[in-house]
Amino acid sequence: MTPVEPDRRARGAASEDAALAFLQAQGLRLLARNARARGGELDLVMQDGASLVFVEVRYRSDLAFGGAPASVDRGKRRKLVRAAQLYLARNPRLADAPCRFDVIAACGDPHAPRMEWLRDAFRADEC
Repeated sequence: MTPVEPDRRARGAASEDAALAFLQAQGLRLLARNARARGGELDLVMQDGASLVFVEVRYRSDLAFGGAPASVDRGKRRKLVRAAQLYLARNPRLADAPCRFDVIAACGDPHAPRMEWLRDAFRADEC
């Protein structure tokens, strides 16, 4: 493990904490955090009314190279969809709920980041 790795993980965790607080302030309810599945991980699984929301939190210190939203490429989207399918298989009571994939793009200070909420950022059938 390189010396940079713990800092990177700490920034990611702080950004995730901030994103969770932001989404809860918007009325979403946390169902799971860092739900691991073979080949992927769901940062946040939230409920927004009747909808199940799979949230990918992406932190970037600046907007170079397209910033956080650009980092959720086709491969990452496929992994998220697969992880969501496995999550639903393990939680069959949620399987009939409408689902969406959101991205929280965080930048700046990881403990108080600026956040952009990209609701319905992509669809499972696009992957």
